[in-house]
Amino acid sequence: MSQTPRGDALPDTATAPGRAAVWITDVSLVLMALIWGVNFSVVKYGTELLAPLAFNGARLTVASVALAALVLAKRRASLPRRDAVALLLLGVLGNGVYQWLFIEGVALTRAGDAALVVAASPALIALIGRLLGVERIQTRGAIGIALSIVGIGFVVYSGTRVVVRGASVTGDLLVLAGSVSWALYTVLLAPYTRRVDGITLSAYTMFGGTIALVLAALPSIAHAPWGTLPAMGWGAMLYSGLGALVIAYLFWYRGVRVIGPTRTAMYSNLQPLFALVVAWAMLAERPTPWQGLGALCIMSGLLLTRA
Repeated sequence: MSQTPRGDALPDTATAPGRAAVWITDVSLVLMALIWGVNFSVVKYGTELLAPLAFNGARLTVASVALAALVLAKRRASLPRRDAVALLLLGVLGNGVYQWLFIEGVALTRAGDAALVVAASPALIALIGRLLGVERIQTRGAIGIALSIVGIGFVVYSGTRVVVRGASVTGDLLVLAGSVSWALYTVLLAPYTRRVDGITLSAYTMFGGTIALVLAALPSIAHAPWGTLPAMGWGAMLYSGLGALVIAYLFWYRGVRVIGPTRTAMYSNLQPLFALVVAWAMLAERPTPWQGLGALCIMSGLLLTRA
């Protein structure tokens, strides 16, 4: 996700799947969480080689081309013009504004901090849904939202104790702003998820976001050192584009179809745990006590919000 498509808004279409299908789906969802968890460190590495906007514009372009090819290969029926325009505009928010804030934030903070802040997105989605009057929140859910917000506070405070490029708190807040934009996007997207299949929906929203972001990133893309970019840099861009924004999304939609959105969403909760371990191994980002306390609050809040 993130980068997570947030399947809570999607209908549960699972109809008594076979044991083998469920097992394969469970394995694919663990891989999905791993892909997203690794992606935080990959993005951090990629934005050290390229300007964040250039890296982001390139990876979204890769994802858009791949998703468009899938839609054409599947011969999906064309959408009504009104739905197509709405999805493109929503894509500007969900895959344009969000991805811009996310990448800029990750470039300025620790990958582990970013993963924990993004992990609180379900609580933000529930809160915005309540504010817009499209979702009801029980007492248990309200406590979960409060815990997640407290956890974000601990993570941001951790950023004041560990300086990364002199602006870790700024990065945390950018990622948080991105998560808020993603939450709003998810709530507004909900009606379309009930009548548009996952691949088509992803393709249209990704394309809308890519157009907006690439237009903003043109100067950065034009001045990026593409000719001297090492193989690992190209690999990071392809991994973050194809892996995090296409392959993991397909695993997500398979999970929603086979085992339902609630159970699928629980697997995405593994992503910050993978992210912290990978960031420790790849970037030498040692977890801090404040970060651990924030993780405990956010994960507890998620469990209460999901209940």
